[in-house]
Amino acid sequence: MLNLHKIEKWPRNQRLRKIEKIFTEAENRLCTANHVFSRSELNFFAELVRFLEKDLLFAASAQNVFKNAAEILTAPDTPDQLRRALNTVRHILVAETGRSHADWDFIDQNGALDPSRRRSFPGMFVYLEDIRSPYNVGAMFRTAESFGAEKIFISPLCADPMHTRSKRSAMGCVEILAWERMDFFGGEQTSASDKNLPNLPIFALETGGIPLEDFPFPQQGILITGSEELGVSPQALAAADASLGRVSIPCYGAKGSLNVSVVFGIVMCFWARKLSKMQGR
Repeated sequence: MLNLHKIEKWPRNQRLRKIEKIFTEAENRLCTANHVFSRSELNFFAELVRFLEKDLLFAASAQNVFKNAAEILTAPDTPDQLRRALNTVRHILVAETGRSHADWDFIDQNGALDPSRRRSFPGMFVYLEDIRSPYNVGAMFRTAESFGAEKIFISPLCADPMHTRSKRSAMGCVEILAWERMDFFGGEQTSASDKNLPNLPIFALETGGIPLEDFPFPQQGILITGSEELGVSPQALAAADASLGRVSIPCYGAKGSLNVSVVFGIVMCFWARKLSKMQGR
């Protein structure tokens, strides 16, 4: 175990990073391996937190957290209580050392995804048209998987789901959700597939459409979501207007718009809820 007398001699940022690493590894062991910590290990964690409590450069709110965490770590009542203490302290240290929190850095207690546990709604398809940000693509894969999409189609100019940033924000969903790159609507893009658009109703997520709560979500269909800057293409809008039309989310603020992955999640939730009721799930 780390010698506190030794760590006191290190530069502040170095010792805070070291302690954060210890707490991160401990939380990982607790979540992914169901590790049971010994009394000496718990006392060591509590000792580290008391060491942090003496650092007067921390804000008063952090000092209070350290005080409570030290008491919990000495004798936690449950694994969840222990995890919350470890997690809160390490995130304070991450912020204190000038780093940013990111979703993919969080510890997933569920571990690796099991494809056999995946449930989907047959005929629930999504077409991501020219989504430029890998972060948005990954977030939309995660959302689509969570709400039971059968498959995602992506346009030729859409960011790569296998990009490192996409995979990070997808949190494993790129690997278990079926997807294919193809050009549904032609134009000047180069088609990546000889297959045609599945013969299903089409609707587009776009402004000027039917309000979300009134939209007639289909039992089977294809939801089209357009790029962050340009929205859904004229060709895709024409196809949607000739089918089910457009679904829109009313906004009331000065901005009047939402991030594409956020608005996609709202629509997918509504669609999944309707399908769930129709199928009696």
